[in-house]
Amino acid sequence: MRKTATLLFILFSVYGWACTNFIVGRAASTDGSVICTYNADDYGMFQNLCHYPAAKHAPGEMRRVVDWDSNRYHGSIPEAPETYNVIGNINEYQVCIGETTYGGREEMVDTTGILDYGSLIYIALQRSKTAREAINVMTTLVNTYGYNSEGETFSICDPNEAWIMEMMGKGPGSKGAVWVAIRIPDNAICAHANQSRITTFNMKDKKNVLYAKDVVSFARKMGWYSGKDADFNWNETYAKPDFGGRRFCEARVWSFFNHFSSDMNRYLPYAMGIEEKAEPMPLWIIPSHKVSVQEVMACMRDHYEGTPFALDSDIGGGIWEMPYRPTPLTFEVDGKKYFNERPTSTQQTGFSYVSQLRSWLPREIGGLMWWGNDDGNMVAYTPVYCSMTERPECYNTPGVDEINFSDRNAFWVCNWVSNMVYPRYSLMFPSLQQVRDSLENSYFAAQKATEERASQLYAESPLKAVEYLNRYSIDQAQHMLARWNQLARYLIVKYNDMIIHPEKDGRFTRDEYGLGTRPQRPGYPEKFRRALIRQTGSKYAQPE
Repeated sequence: MRKTATLLFILFSVYGWACTNFIVGRAASTDGSVICTYNADDYGMFQNLCHYPAAKHAPGEMRRVVDWDSNRYHGSIPEAPETYNVIGNINEYQVCIGETTYGGREEMVDTTGILDYGSLIYIALQRSKTAREAINVMTTLVNTYGYNSEGETFSICDPNEAWIMEMMGKGPGSKGAVWVAIRIPDNAICAHANQSRITTFNMKDKKNVLYAKDVVSFARKMGWYSGKDADFNWNETYAKPDFGGRRFCEARVWSFFNHFSSDMNRYLPYAMGIEEKAEPMPLWIIPSHKVSVQEVMACMRDHYEGTPFALDSDIGGGIWEMPYRPTPLTFEVDGKKYFNERPTSTQQTGFSYVSQLRSWLPREIGGLMWWGNDDGNMVAYTPVYCSMTERPECYNTPGVDEINFSDRNAFWVCNWVSNMVYPRYSLMFPSLQQVRDSLENSYFAAQKATEERASQLYAESPLKAVEYLNRYSIDQAQHMLARWNQLARYLIVKYNDMIIHPEKDGRFTRDEYGLGTRPQRPGYPEKFRRALIRQTGSKYAQPE
């Protein structure tokens, strides 16, 4: 009988490591970019913008592998003779890798393996010039040194190709993994969000489908599959979607697709997780129009607005209709289990990015990661070019971590602002949104001239172009931090004690005696007033 992962294991995976990735093929984007994204989500996670400089390594030099999540040392592996510059999740050759964890069968985790999913990403980025090469590096490494993470979906992209790869270990001591990698068509979009998405795959399509030689035979050996190779279904065998995998995870994929297709209502029963035999979503779709970077950013900020999953129709968001919900996702009332929706935009995001990979530009200029150090909805994405060899101080602040605050650090200043806004969202978010969009619009307005100047310098010397982009990206990030510090101070004055201080021409006003003008008191929004009276009846009714 087919043994599925325990409920506890599935819940741990979904709630503890909940991330989101979107992929846009180069023929599906407005400018010919391959676009890939990553919301890195986990409670308590503090992340800097990482950097691994390009380097040459002597024979016998070893690379320490420290678990990306837990910081535990796993072991050491030989260094490659040459490694490439990596900034964040992109390298100098415009290879970009993101991930989401889906868990799957608990018994497949190799607790003795050296490589965890996070270390695997950054080692592959240091050793790969193309997405296909990254796939080969990753699979070779885990077959040599073992893979000790749960089931994982990776987005692996370069300026010419976008791939989705799913990987699982083969149990303690196995030093190996089963995996499948599928190329996303150039004119398609794809997404994954903590639920395995690969089903059947064409084993004869060697150009667009890669897989472990024992991907089916291992399942047969374990007694999990007995059909034909051609009928083998990856997630049915290794990570079957349950209610949580569909409602908390696949619903985010559905929402992304729904922005670019008029045919997604047919998949609502599947995404809602209620109908067991509902038609599953495809791995990718052809969008109704070509997709821009700005549209993808908007999708990273999605809260299911205007869909059956929308978070604005109940009291869970509080007085000011916060489109976020407290966790854990599930809770009980009188012994009955309930749940909250889990949108793409979530308060536990540690960092978020939207990458542009462009084949027609010099590689040092073509790779651009729009990066933010908090929930994507609550930050301005700043430009980080793939060739950067320096980091903005705000994304790499000495002495700062998950329990040490600094107003010089983007993670903490952005969280400071967002945590003021969350509980009074409809009241305060428009002020944040205005600053966020103004900054991003300025970056996009400057992009063409910036890259033209970088290209001119590149013709003189690639190093000059890199130095120019370093300075530009650092300046924009530090300017964002200064503007966000200013925003924090503005918000505490503007909305202090649940009132609104009046302004004129961007300045708080004073009365004729020099005091601050009397504040406005907005009170309950209309929807909440009515909900309150429905609940309390005549308890608060004033006498006639």
